[in-house]
Amino acid sequence: MGAAIGLRTDFDGAALRRLARKTTIANQSRRLLALAEIYDGGSRSDSARIGGVGLQIVRDWVMRFNARGPDGLIDGKAPGKRPKLNDAQRQALVAIVESGPIPAIHGVVRWRLIDLAQWLYAEFKVSLDETTVGRELKKLGYVKLTARPRHHAQDTEALEAFKKGFATELEKVRARLPHGAAIEIWFQDEARVGQKNKITRRWAKRGTRPSAPHDQRTTSTYIFGAICPALGKGAGLVLPFCNTDAMNLHLAEIARTVALGAHAVLLMDQAGWHMTTALIVPENISIIPLPAKCPELNPVENIWQFMRDNWISNRIFESYNEIVDHCCDAWNKLIGQPGRIMSIGHRRWAHEF
Repeated sequence: MGAAIGLRTDFDGAALRRLARKTTIANQSRRLLALAEIYDGGSRSDSARIGGVGLQIVRDWVMRFNARGPDGLIDGKAPGKRPKLNDAQRQALVAIVESGPIPAIHGVVRWRLIDLAQWLYAEFKVSLDETTVGRELKKLGYVKLTARPRHHAQDTEALEAFKKGFATELEKVRARLPHGAAIEIWFQDEARVGQKNKITRRWAKRGTRPSAPHDQRTTSTYIFGAICPALGKGAGLVLPFCNTDAMNLHLAEIARTVALGAHAVLLMDQAGWHMTTALIVPENISIIPLPAKCPELNPVENIWQFMRDNWISNRIFESYNEIVDHCCDAWNKLIGQPGRIMSIGHRRWAHEF
């Protein structure tokens, strides 16, 4: 008959009893008390009686305690069922999700869970249901999001080049200003708001078809909006037309909002009424045009989306004046929330200088 395995010598019975009183894990406390009995000279049978187990289990506790100390007496998490996908297969799943489907080959324009399950079976002969595929994607950090619209003719190289070269353009403006003059980064855009309004998503019970009023009339107006994300301020006008005269009025409004002695660098798209030589640009404003077909560079686009989703949509406007009133109210709400302007409008490439 083999000799009993001795306990490690850096603990004693009193130390284990103190640990048993402090721990909140019942099983660990019971095992500590059982081993304390051995330290105090008791037999392995007495230890097994205190622990409520057999001698073989006490032997296992001794080995675990000798290897890892008191932590070795804490139950570990069960390994569970072996996953059906290995690391290589998960990386392949990430690659196919990132690249997207090829309609001519896969027959779809966006991946559904059922499509990915079929692809995994075709590639690796691994059979997964949709729920399991969704769980795997969630573990890999993927969720289903609404894609931002991107112009089909967008030049991505020009977009990245503009971001990288913005610091140079800013220095060109700074060189023309008095030494030490403060510079404010502004973004400008326009939004059309009319009776044919937008319907947004809303909470509803699963399986129901929620409805919202939707007008078919076409009376509309324009919000001219500009924001300075770094300072959380903005300048806006609600005007009946979108042309050079309206743009001149908006530039004057922005100029009045720029801090005394500061200079505004105004970024906006290359619409005709933005780039015309008939534009009257105030002395405290310099215009830097954004690359063509790159609306995602302008955070005012996100401002419009926020205002429509929260304050303008799902309404019926009975008259032009009612449209104007709601647009003015929505813009004033935005101006009253400088933190909102900062969070929506901040762009690292524009504000790190």
